[in-house]
Amino acid sequence: MVVGIAKIEIFFPETNSLKSKRRILKALIHKLESQFKKISLAEVDGHNLWQKTTLGLSVVGKDQKFVDSKLTSILNFIKKDGSIEIIKAEIDFISY
Repeated sequence: MVVGIAKIEIFFPETNSLKSKRRILKALIHKLESQFKKISLAEVDGHNLWQKTTLGLSVVGKDQKFVDSKLTSILNFIKKDGSIEIIKAEIDFISY
């Protein structure tokens, strides 16, 4: 079993308030949960910043190739969203 963990720092260039950031973030999380089944994700930092946040997400699978492919697909999906920019993404794997 392999657990893939991603920490993604996101910038919201077009927001001007926490309310608009949260609206965009909520929509992004909903899209990710709809598109990619069986992932776990949450906002883990930047709760009170209006132009930046950090998402944490995890994927579990039987081998690292599958988990890496899924995480790469998720990052590519986020990159295609025109209302946000990825500042930094870190991926790590834990094997059991």
